Amino acid sequence: MKAISTLIAATFGAVALTGCVFGGNNSTERSVVEEIEGGSNPYLWRASLDTLSTMPLVSADPFGGTIIYDWKSFEGSADERIKATVYILDSRLRADGVKVSVFRQVNEEGTWVDAATDPETGIQLENAILVRARNLKASELD
Repeated sequence: MKAISTLIAATFGAVALTGCVFGGNNSTERSVVEEIEGGSNPYLWRASLDTLSTMPLVSADPFGGTIIYDWKSFEGSADERIKATVYILDSRLRADGVKVSVFRQVNEEGTWVDAATDPETGIQLENAILVRARNLKASELD
């Protein structure tokens, strides 16, 4: 559970630190909306990548709306690892437009074994993604 707490803390820290990365007055910058045409909501897509940027990326399908992250262990809890999958369920920016599944394993005598994950973890990550997506959209409207 310590790794999950670390992931959540890192996620909220990343959201706070990257809050001003997008937007600005540079006309050569591409907007978030220009990054994805068709498929998933571009704000939710970019926010998902930003929010879970500390996780190793396995695959990302913007048209299908799926982002798969690989296993990661965190400092201080080497015998525990987590991975996540993000599903962007709507082309609109809606509260129910993103779903995060978090998986956890613990190392028992050299073998990784599936372990329970607090269901709140996925919800907290979804909320962090939604906050980031709203900030991205607001920065482009300014």
